[in-house]
Amino acid sequence: MAIFPFDIHATEDRARSGTLKTPRGDIATPAFMPVGTAATVKGVYMDQVRQTGADIILGNTYHLMLRPGSERIANLGGLHKFGGWSGPILTDSGGFQVWSLSKLRKMSEEGVEFRSHIDGSKHMLSPERSMEIQAEHLGADICMQFDECTPFPATPDQARASMELSLRWGERSLAAFGNRPDQTLFAIVQGSTYEDLRAESAKLSIALGGFGGYAIGGLAVGEGHETMCQVLDVTTPHLPTDRPRYLMGVGKPIDIVEAVYRGVDMFDCVIPTRSGRHGQVWTDVGAYNIKRAEFAENDSPLDASIDCPASRDYSKAYLHHLIRSKEMLGQMILSWHNIAYFEDLMARIRAAIEAGTYSDFVAGFRTAWDQNQAGETG
Repeated sequence: MAIFPFDIHATEDRARSGTLKTPRGDIATPAFMPVGTAATVKGVYMDQVRQTGADIILGNTYHLMLRPGSERIANLGGLHKFGGWSGPILTDSGGFQVWSLSKLRKMSEEGVEFRSHIDGSKHMLSPERSMEIQAEHLGADICMQFDECTPFPATPDQARASMELSLRWGERSLAAFGNRPDQTLFAIVQGSTYEDLRAESAKLSIALGGFGGYAIGGLAVGEGHETMCQVLDVTTPHLPTDRPRYLMGVGKPIDIVEAVYRGVDMFDCVIPTRSGRHGQVWTDVGAYNIKRAEFAENDSPLDASIDCPASRDYSKAYLHHLIRSKEMLGQMILSWHNIAYFEDLMARIRAAIEAGTYSDFVAGFRTAWDQNQAGETG
């Protein structure tokens, strides 16, 4: 398979900025990937996603295999053509979604048999089937090995069994993925909150050879911010420096800032668009709800410093009105702004690393975030 060139431009302690070069375009790292669950970044046009500065989006194997069906997408030219996105796409393996269907699935060494949450139809998702869907049918540029998302909390024995199953599935994923010159496959490191298991998972994944990057799985599942940071502290030192590191499903701005500080290069999360649909606006100190009465006559934009029409061209009063009136345009504008905010944050992170000031950036960000959270709960 392809190992995409990954050029590191600057480092500060563990934090690094760089460029991941794919056949469909370069990805500036650290990077945030808007989530396109069903071949759409919810409520936002693809050209608007591009305008925010996003270089790559994420597609969801589980949802697309069920509707409209991965074979249908393949017949229509693949996910890039189907969804109107010409840049790189990363697809998840479907493992997290089937893991979350605890009452609708049965897991074995072969894979996971589950019933669709849509119509109850029965399906089997295995490493081989996941590779077929991601690489052949959807045509993703970056595919993820099939894994089991370890539940939290987990005992050491449960975490080890889950980690070892993911390793075996990772080896099968590699074999099924084969030699694809324009696509790459990422491993997923598991091990729950246990330092020895994380180190072992990383070591054995690297020993399998051939992975184009390494994801850190099993986080953002309820462990909390401090535990997440502790796990990253003991995991990223075991990962190759010449491959991108991807923290799956994360997250809030403070999570991203702290994870970059610990050497992570790629992120994804549904937060920007999910929040937008519920009237929430993201900032450096957290999210606020535009429905609050204080915004009814506020003529200022969401954030004039962000080069995005959603952020600078609509007043908070207007968006307050749209959201309170349940007008879909309000949800669309807020989703667009939130993606633009996350992409602007990544640009500021990269600039700080390249300037050698990222430690100061983290300290200031952390202080402002903590003070605001204390005010919100005080």
